[in-house]
Order: sequence, then structure tokens, then C-alpha cells
Amino acid sequence: MNKKIFMVLGIILVLIIACQKADDVVEEALVSFNKPKHFPEPIYNFSKNPVTTAGFKLGRKLFYDGQLSRDNSISCGSCHIAEHGFTHHGHDVSHGIDDKVGIRNSMPLFNLAWSNSFFWDGGVFHLDLFPIAPIENVVEMDEKLPNVLNKLRASTTYRKMFEEAFGSPEINSTIMFKAMSQFMVTLVSDNSKYDKVIRKEATFSEQELKGYQIFQANCNSCHKEPLFTDHSFRDNGIGENLAKDQGRWEISQLESDRLKFKVPTLRNLNATAPYMHDGRFRTLEAVIRHYTQEVQPTDNLDPILKKNMGIKLSDQEVSALMAFLTTLNDETFLKNTLFQEQ
Repeated sequence: MNKKIFMVLGIILVLIIACQKADDVVEEALVSFNKPKHFPEPIYNFSKNPVTTAGFKLGRKLFYDGQLSRDNSISCGSCHIAEHGFTHHGHDVSHGIDDKVGIRNSMPLFNLAWSNSFFWDGGVFHLDLFPIAPIENVVEMDEKLPNVLNKLRASTTYRKMFEEAFGSPEINSTIMFKAMSQFMVTLVSDNSKYDKVIRKEATFSEQELKGYQIFQANCNSCHKEPLFTDHSFRDNGIGENLAKDQGRWEISQLESDRLKFKVPTLRNLNATAPYMHDGRFRTLEAVIRHYTQEVQPTDNLDPILKKNMGIKLSDQEVSALMAFLTTLNDETFLKNTLFQEQ
């Protein structure tokens, strides 16, 4: 009888180990970076920081760890919520440590491997340097990098994870940021209806197709397919806000950059409201109304908008454009539990 029990327990143990190994194989496949066929070549240099399962897991843990903030309360994930396209959904501008309020809306974090600059003003030029800005910003995480590193070095869990990811328990800012980049570059959104149409796995409805044609004629020059941004900085006639935010000028100090902000992607708009750099518009209808009726004649207004002081669309065309924009929503990406806090 005891022999039979031991045999059953042995079989159960083998099955558990097999399942765990199977899970590891699945996760290994899911976290590798694979360029979508209809996307351009990524800008990020993977030869200097190849994505590994261990690196991804470490980056994900760091992304959701409040220890990166002064009082251990605010993580990257606090203002970049996975199911909302990694934005601070519902907040016009982000709330950081001590409930301090910033002046800008959190930009979505996906398809970052194709970005050559980060933040609304492009103040960071490389993904591996991206985290330092919110960590040391006094209204976001308000911590000093040496303090963060000391917290991580005091953790046996982190020392083990760094060794698994990079071959040494040593913890420094370079490999910390590389781990976070390994997590962030895997945040690829490429399975919307639009993507399926491009891959010839689906077709647009008549209304969606009409909206696509309107989009290509009026919007594609800035929100360039398939990423739906050209990563440029433009003045879209929104004007100055109460915070007197000058956009790209804050970095370059060039008058030609005043009130220019980075062109955001149009992917996953259903999950990333509110819109614009200061979150002033809560609906897509309000955004389109701005471009069709409310563009202001600012000094650096983009020439495309200056020509007709906006984009002239009929109500029917607006409805069609809205229908097309819904095809850019990627529920597979938004619901991917692999990207959520574990």
C-alpha cells in the first residue's frame, strides 16, 4: 500500500515539474522580441541588450516596484497601467509621490523599440536612460538613484535575479536600466483589427474603409502607419495651457520648438483617455473637434494645419474616421497578463 502511495506521489511530482517546465517554455517564447512583419526595423540595438526571460522578469519586477520611489509607494506601473495601454488612465496629468501633481499626461508605453526619443518633449534620447527621469523627478518618484541601488542590493531576491539575468549578483544602474528596457521593448501592440487587415486576416467594414481613406488623406503624414506616429515634434494649434508648458522648447531652447510636442501614437485610444500632452480632452470627439474647428494660429503651427486652419471634415467623414480609429484598439495586448504585475 505504501509503495503504491509513493508511486502516485512520484507521478504527481513528475507532472508538477513537467508543467513548470512547460510554463517556462511558454514564457520563454512569449517574452522574446519578434518584429511584426509589417513594422519597420526597430531602432533599439538588441545586439547590446538581447531580451532574455531572466532579464524580462527582472525588468518587470523593477517596473512594478515602489522601492524606486523615495517612500517606496510609487512604481513605474503606478502611472503606466498595463490594461490602459500603460497610461495613467482617467487622470489629465499624472499624480506622483505625496499625491503631487505634474503638468503632463502619461504617454503610453508600447512599441518603444521604434522610438528615438521619449517623453512629450523628447528629453531622453535612449530607452536605457528612460527610467532615471521619473525616478529623480520631484513630483513623480522623488528618489536618488544611489538610494534605489542600495535598496536593491539589500535584497537577496534581487541579487539572485540580477545574477540569473546578467551572470553576476552585482547591481548597478547600467544593468538595472537594461533589465527595464528588456521588459519595455517586449510591449509590442500589433494585433488590432487594422493589423489583421494588413496581414489579410480580416477586412474593414464599409464605414471603417471610408474612415481609413480619410485618415490616409488627412492624418497619416504625422500619425504615420503602422506605428501611427512619425516620432516628430509638432505644434498642433492647441495653444498654451495654464502650466505654461512650452514642450520641446524646454529641451532645445529654440524658438522654433516652442509649443511643439511629440506626436503620440493613435493605437489603443479606447484605453488611453484623456488625450493631448495635458490631458485636456476626455473624448475622441473632443480631439477631432479641435482639429476641425478649434485650431489656434500659434507661431509654430504645423504647416499641414496652417494651410486650412485645421482639417475640414463633414459630420459623416468624422463618423467614418471614428470608426477607423476603433480598428487600432488591440485587446490582445491590453489583456496580456504577462505584462501585468506578478
